[in-house]
Amino acid sequence: MTTTETDAYDYGPDVHRITIADKEILLIGTAHISQESVDLVEQVINSEQPDCVCLELDDQRYHAMSRKENWQALDLKQVIRNKQLSTLLVSLLMGSYQKKLGNQLGVKPGAELLAGADSAKANDIPISLCDRDVRITLRRAWKSTSLFRKGHLLTSLLASVFDSEEISKEQLEDMKKKDVLSTLMSEMGESFPDLKRVLIDERDIYLAEKIKASAGQKLVAVVGAGHVAGIKKSLPQDQQNKIAEISTIPPISKGWKVAGWSVPMLILASLVAIGVMKGASVAGANLMFWIVANGIPAACGALLALAHPFTTIGAFTAAPITSLTPVIGAGYVTAFIQVMTRPPVVREFESVGDDISSFTGWWKNKLLRVFLVFFFTGLGSAIGTWVGGYEIFKNLIS
Repeated sequence: MTTTETDAYDYGPDVHRITIADKEILLIGTAHISQESVDLVEQVINSEQPDCVCLELDDQRYHAMSRKENWQALDLKQVIRNKQLSTLLVSLLMGSYQKKLGNQLGVKPGAELLAGADSAKANDIPISLCDRDVRITLRRAWKSTSLFRKGHLLTSLLASVFDSEEISKEQLEDMKKKDVLSTLMSEMGESFPDLKRVLIDERDIYLAEKIKASAGQKLVAVVGAGHVAGIKKSLPQDQQNKIAEISTIPPISKGWKVAGWSVPMLILASLVAIGVMKGASVAGANLMFWIVANGIPAACGALLALAHPFTTIGAFTAAPITSLTPVIGAGYVTAFIQVMTRPPVVREFESVGDDISSFTGWWKNKLLRVFLVFFFTGLGSAIGTWVGGYEIFKNLIS
């Protein structure tokens, strides 16, 4: 498949006019926090009157941006059941980073994408949402990252959120010309190559294929500037066969499943061996130590998060059991109890972007406190597993 690119400098260097087969595509590279990008998108759509406007959005992100009440539709309990708290937290951290920059620029993040949708509607032009489901993107990114790099990533995101340093006028002007989030991820490519592959490279392929598949011969595509080069590279290639692969969440490998069950099985086998070799009373004492060693740190984690009393009781009760199965962790159990006992209200969902950048805001905001409960009780349970397991193994061989 051949493509032809012609100058579109009547709109400026951020608009690329590409002919591919029977389609003419005006690819607009935007910054997600730039008023200039908003004006450019509106200008191109109103002037060109395309057959379709393609947007770097999926259904979930589009509805989240276009409907203020969308938070009411978020089912936190279902998020916890699906074990998606970590990916939700990463999404909130990334969104908060963009919002902070947007506040300094006076532009809502993603305003140019909404401008594209509004201009299309005003001109009675169909809209094509061409991005991959954000939940799939985040879960693929999370699963592709090692445990050590997960910690590094969260630390980096938290550091950017808590950074209170004002951005200079020169930096702000530079950011107006860039897709800040894509640029940030590109710069992180050396430290997080797998993350960049999922967040940038895979989405370049997905966006290119969805844009080509959009109805009409004349298309306007609005994407972040960081995706332009990758999309232009992907457009001439037929990569439709890759869409199914990059649209699924990879399953847990057999190695990790074996590793996940090995520790619980060793502990249970050790308790049985102690009972056979040293008697039921000694095995019972070791079992009681296991319960206390797991329960107390998990309960302390809940107290540190200022969790509901029922959540604290649940942490003490659940940790000794969840530590013996990799199916679910104590953090998910206690997060679920916390949501049931102290559910966040809509106002706290709406203010999470500001509260997340404040140390005290994590305890004040009920949504963020769910993450604290999840993290601290999970950490307490992990500590208890190692302490309890060490004691049991020591008693087995002594």
